[in-house]
Order: sequence, then C-alpha cells, then structure tokens
Amino acid sequence: MVMNYKLEICVDTVESALNAQVAGADRIELCNNLAEGGTTPGFGTIITSRNNLTIGVNVIIRPRGGDFLYTDLEYDIMRRDIDLCGENGVDGIVLGILRSDGSIDVERNARLVEFAKPMTVTFHRAFDMCTNPEISLEDVIDTGAEKLLTSGQKNNVSDGVELIARLVQQAGNRIIIMPGGGLNLSNIDSIARTSKAKEFHLTGRKIRNSDMVYRKEGISMSGSDELSEFFRKVADTDMIRSIIEILKNI
Repeated sequence: MVMNYKLEICVDTVESALNAQVAGADRIELCNNLAEGGTTPGFGTIITSRNNLTIGVNVIIRPRGGDFLYTDLEYDIMRRDIDLCGENGVDGIVLGILRSDGSIDVERNARLVEFAKPMTVTFHRAFDMCTNPEISLEDVIDTGAEKLLTSGQKNNVSDGVELIARLVQQAGNRIIIMPGGGLNLSNIDSIARTSKAKEFHLTGRKIRNSDMVYRKEGISMSGSDELSEFFRKVADTDMIRSIIEILKNI
C-alpha cells in the first residue's frame, strides 16, 4: 500500500517559500523569527508569498516569542492578524495558547479557530510545553483544530517519536498529528515508519553566504557574536526534493 505523505516546509522568507514550492512541498508555514520558534511575519511577506505561490500558505499567529500565555491585548493582536490573513487569501493559520498551569486553553483557542473559518487551523508546538500530553491532545481536538504539530515534547523529534506514535494512535481520524522539530534527511525515514504519521514539518535549510563584499567587523545587529549578518539559512530545494523522494519510497 502506497502512502500519500504530505510535507510542510517552515520558512521565514519569500525566497525560501518559492524554493519549497519548486521542490514539490505541499504547503509552507510562514513565520518570522525562527530562532525564537516563529512569530507572525509582516503582512508584506504574507501577501507577496500568497501572490507568488500556488501551494498552500499557512501563517503562524504568534505575537511574540517566549511562553504561550497571552494577555488580552496580545489575544486581540492574534485575532486581528487572523482577520488580515483571511482577507489576503491565506489557507490556514497556526496557533497555540496555554493556561498558566500548562494546560491547553480550550476556550480561547476554540474562539480563534471559529473566527478563522474557512481557513484551516494547526495547533503548534505550544503543545510540547503543556502538561499531560494525552489529556492535552483531547483538549486540542476540542478546540476544533485540524492538525497538531509536535516534536513529542522533546527538543528533537527523534527523541519524541515514541510519544508521537502513541498520539497518532490515540488521535485516529479525529486530528492529524504532524511530527516536526529536527526532521531531516537522516531521520525522516525512521520517523515516518515509527510514528505512522502522514504529514511532516521541517525547514530543510542550508546556510547561504552573503553577497556583500564589504563586511564591517566588530559589530553585530543581533548583539551576538554567534549570529552573523553575512550568513543566513534558506530552504534548500535539493534537500527537500530528497526528503520527498524518501517519503515516496516508504
């Protein structure tokens, strides 16, 4: 039996989004600030991506980095960002709100899911910061979200794959469990076989050297010596194609 796997590429630039499409990805998750786990991108990026892509465009709705406990003002920002996504042809949104005790805030998430219709909704890796994952899965289902992105509550999906497999079995046909967080060429085959998941999420990036000839030394816009303005990560078409080929042969 041939499985019909789907691949979502997490991107933070229009260039990476176009690379994902050329490589054959099914959709993108469009973010900003991937180093912080992703925040809502600017609407210039959203609109330009939507206007230049034929594959699905999902947008993360996360007003800031840090935890997933949001104030009323931040919740209002999320609602307004969802509204603007809907007005500009976005296919789906990606969100997640927790309570202070680490449980899923079913009521607030459900209101945003309803507000987002007809866009689809993915509950993101806020799930990996919650308490009891089995109970939390039922709560996520109760929000009305169609997909759940998770690394199995570990830093790397390879370490969380056993939990993911249990969540896939528990979810049945009620919600799509989508492994993500450290997926790459070396582990996609084993993660797919062990988890029994049908959709996967990854960045598939490579480091690209800047075309700048003049490079000012001794200063960093990030304030960190570890982050250079003269290198950036971009979705790698060849890598994504190779991952799709691996999935086709499982």
